[in-house]
Amino acid sequence: MSPEALGIAMLALMVVAILIGFPTAFTLMALGVTFGFLGIGFVVFDLVVQRTFFVMQNDVLVSIPLFLFMGYLVERAGIVDKLFKSVQLLMGGLPGALAIATLLTGALFATATGIVGASVTLLGLLALPAMIRRGYNVSFGSGVIVAAGTLGILIPPSVLLILYGFIAGVSVPRLYAAAFIPGFILVGFYLVYIIFRAWRNPSIAPALPTEERIVPIPQIIKMLITGLLPILTLILFVLGAIFFGIATPTEAAALGSLGGLLLAAGHRKLTFSMLRESVFLTLRASAMVGWLLVGSSIFAAVFARLGGAAVVGEFLDGLGLDTVQFVILVQVVIFLLGWPLEWTEITIIFLPLFLPLLQANGVDLVWFGVLASLNMQTAFLSPPVAMSAYYLMNVAPKGILLNQIFKGMYPYIVLQIAAMVLLYLFPALATWLPNLVYGER
Repeated sequence: MSPEALGIAMLALMVVAILIGFPTAFTLMALGVTFGFLGIGFVVFDLVVQRTFFVMQNDVLVSIPLFLFMGYLVERAGIVDKLFKSVQLLMGGLPGALAIATLLTGALFATATGIVGASVTLLGLLALPAMIRRGYNVSFGSGVIVAAGTLGILIPPSVLLILYGFIAGVSVPRLYAAAFIPGFILVGFYLVYIIFRAWRNPSIAPALPTEERIVPIPQIIKMLITGLLPILTLILFVLGAIFFGIATPTEAAALGSLGGLLLAAGHRKLTFSMLRESVFLTLRASAMVGWLLVGSSIFAAVFARLGGAAVVGEFLDGLGLDTVQFVILVQVVIFLLGWPLEWTEITIIFLPLFLPLLQANGVDLVWFGVLASLNMQTAFLSPPVAMSAYYLMNVAPKGILLNQIFKGMYPYIVLQIAAMVLLYLFPALATWLPNLVYGER
């Protein structure tokens, strides 16, 4: 068998193995070493060592565990609970007040952590029981929670954008700046949808009873200050340091972790058991990402040495697509991959196949990265994988069915696609802010 045929066979076997459920990282490494040995001999072992050190020596990747640690600390500091209650009281006279409070809390929490599982779980614990007590439609309430909880994939400090920056070789600060406006446009889409649905059909999202809204204004202000001010200060401190070049993403993440420790201590939640749990969760998530990066780097290097990447490139060139059609094709492929796969697998395994061709066609990889991130956000909301639904199901009260959660997610997939179309038609939504802050490239 020719090296090119081995490369294509390796790619096909990888897809089948992942769909069956084999561990992604170790599947990639095993296939890379096995097919590499068959195609290029003992050289593959040198390649494995080189690619492993290449991943380990990247400074930007150090920010991933630090941002994760910051997020887990903020989650356990009790700040989000106060923020949710104060926003809920402020919105209490409106139909859908709980849903609006959930969305706004989720958007703010997303800027403090890029951890989707933590966001959905925390919002589910805070909001879903309250929604059910107030007579909310289960599907409507569940949809708000899972959609708000996935905003951390796009809104900085997004772990996805760090990984994409590493893979595409583009600046993470530029990506963060590019994602800010599209991220909050998506929040605006969600907000308009929630208000419209609650206004058209108040029975699915009743307003809070009058007696529950009678809270002294000074008490609401105090709750807002203690809930909003600390997390807003941390966000501005960390992201501001990145945007204005005061600190690298890794340095800013380290400062954010220190800020998370101070917030937890200030709220009297910093205990040894809480710290140990946060460290454990950070190590577990970081190890998963690290092994995936090493495995995909080995797989990609072997795939390229066997000539598989050239075959894929020639096939795509042979389709005769112009730049617009090619970008649309890639986005359709990413969307379809989001049904069975998670964003990590799409970002680390499949995007590297398209990036060289996108760059050759003059596509702005910063803009494309934000567009792809919006697209991959649908992977959390599209069955059968739809991990955000399973995160919520783990903490949902008894009697709630998975299908009810799925039903509530579908409108938000449509809104995400609408945001993608808007970003595609108006690329300046992603390019204006990074060009303003860092200058045009």
